[in-house]
Amino acid sequence: MRRVFFKSLLFVLLLPLAAAAQDFLPELVKRIKPSAVAIEAFDSRGQTIARGSGFFVGADRIITNRHVIEGSYRAEVHLLHDKRVPVKGVLAVDGEGDLAHLQVSLPQNVQITPLPLVRRAPQEGESIVVIGNPFGLEGSVSNGIVSAVREIPGYGKIIQITASISPGSSGSPVVNMAGQVIGVATLQAEEGQNLNFAVPAARILQLKVGDARTFSELATETQKNKRVAAQRLYSQGLAQLSTDDFARALPYFQKAADIDPTYAEAWYQAGYCFGLLGRHSEALKASRQAAKLRPDWAATYVNIGASSFALGQFKDAYEAYRNAVGIDANDPQTQFALGLTLDKLNRTGEAIINYRRALELKTDLVPAMENLGLALFKQKRYAEAADAFEQLKVYRPDARTYNYIGECLLESGKAAESIDAFNTAIGYSPDMDKARYNLGRAYIQTGNVDMATAQYNLLRDAKSDYADGLLVLIKP
Repeated sequence: MRRVFFKSLLFVLLLPLAAAAQDFLPELVKRIKPSAVAIEAFDSRGQTIARGSGFFVGADRIITNRHVIEGSYRAEVHLLHDKRVPVKGVLAVDGEGDLAHLQVSLPQNVQITPLPLVRRAPQEGESIVVIGNPFGLEGSVSNGIVSAVREIPGYGKIIQITASISPGSSGSPVVNMAGQVIGVATLQAEEGQNLNFAVPAARILQLKVGDARTFSELATETQKNKRVAAQRLYSQGLAQLSTDDFARALPYFQKAADIDPTYAEAWYQAGYCFGLLGRHSEALKASRQAAKLRPDWAATYVNIGASSFALGQFKDAYEAYRNAVGIDANDPQTQFALGLTLDKLNRTGEAIINYRRALELKTDLVPAMENLGLALFKQKRYAEAADAFEQLKVYRPDARTYNYIGECLLESGKAAESIDAFNTAIGYSPDMDKARYNLGRAYIQTGNVDMATAQYNLLRDAKSDYADGLLVLIKP
């Protein structure tokens, strides 16, 4: 009853907070809306070819999606109260991130407050507001939350949001409750449920701003440059990749690489998708092509290593992971993968070094803890192995972990102590035959043959392969 009361009280106390948050939204929108704009792009004949959204990041600087202005010969920005100003030129573009940094001409009597950018990744569940121009409805507001922050290998972070994105919303600012831009609305995956994504604001800060190029110059460059067409396909592939739909993503990356064979990023993503689809021979071909084009990119060698490992080509996997670590020694997953490969090559001592390096970089990397313990156990370094498994127990207290601890104690001559560990393992998983076999071994070493026989009987009744092995120890 008391628990119900406190839950009810908490609900009542939170109601004013929720109401306050809702009351705050109109003020936030009022403050940031003048900095959000609509963008209209025109062809050489003055016909509208695209509409999108954008926002000010400087007194005369605007961020939008690259595809909003792609192929246009001029563009104009629609401010509040139907004011229209021309775009002077393009200061920077990011093809993979689908970003464009524009310069505009503002009248002297028009002053805009730029929206601040936040470099950090947002938290899941964080409230956000999007101001854009869906279907030409300028200044439309939608709100929602950050539903996920995903890491796409070879690309970086992408933000999944619940706020709706429609045609015309491309380039909209995604703003947190502090009025800071956390991302730019860009990708949309439409298979089944609509999923909306934003490019993190940190990517805007990475744009290298140069001299302004005219739209004519950019259009001419675009027509001559295969990369631009390839990047369109690449972005579509990313939208599918953001939902872990590797089968749908793969054709986009393949087509992008076909259009521009020098596009290392497209080859990389194709290799990545091939690998996750279990097509490792094809993954190797694509990933090796990416490595030729960008030999200083660690991620390409990780792809090569993963597929080589899956094919049982451990020497090739070792060379690939060694190359990756040589480029970037601070990635824990790569250090761990190199350790696994060294283990497969029976270079256990070296594997231990890499497992430990991985754990130095990421202290909660559970697979590295487990494999470190197993490698130390293989070398009969039972005390060190037990320490590794004790650490593993903090993160994964299950039957397998306790069985490992018991085996370390048993091999160290601490049979009596091992009994508790094996019993705990069986408590977690009564069907773990290996733990029962080990428990029987521990009982034999402590002179308790009757208890060992009881474990044998259970294994025999379960028709376990461990039964005969334990019987030999009971009746040598």
